[in-house]
Formats: sequence, C-alpha cells, structure tokens
Amino acid sequence: SVEAMIIPVRCFTCNKTVGHMWRRYLEILETEGHEEGAEVLAFEELGLKRYCCRRMLLTHVDLIEKLMVYNTLEHAEMQDA
Repeated sequence: SVEAMIIPVRCFTCNKTVGHMWRRYLEILETEGHEEGAEVLAFEELGLKRYCCRRMLLTHVDLIEKLMVYNTLEHAEMQDA
C-alpha cells in the first residue's frame, strides 16, 4: 500500500503553506467525531484564521486511491511477475 496524498502545499490565494496540516486536520476531526463545529475547532487548533486557507483543507478531496487504479507502471510490474 502506497501512502500518498495530493494536497496543495500552499494556499492558492495567500500562498501560506497548508499542506503539512492535512494529517493533523484529519486526526482532529477523527478525535472530535462528527460534531457540529468540529472543523472550526480544528482550524483554531491549527492556527488557520483566513478563510482562504481554511477552504484549502475543508474542500480537499483525496483522490489518490482512485488515481492509483490508472498507474500503468504498477500494472506492468504485476504482469511481469
């Protein structure tokens, strides 16, 4: 299993680095559960005050698993083995 993610490293609007916060953001959400306002608590703990930076984490969809289906090198190695 390949542990990878495709999250923007920087905020598109203000250029602040936000990519390193992704895993911690997910951890906080798991800890808080699906309570209303869990995202706000996570943003406060991460120190994200600007809504542009908050948008980067809030709207991110992790598509790497779906994209790995189309990894032709991996399929070629499996067929050669």
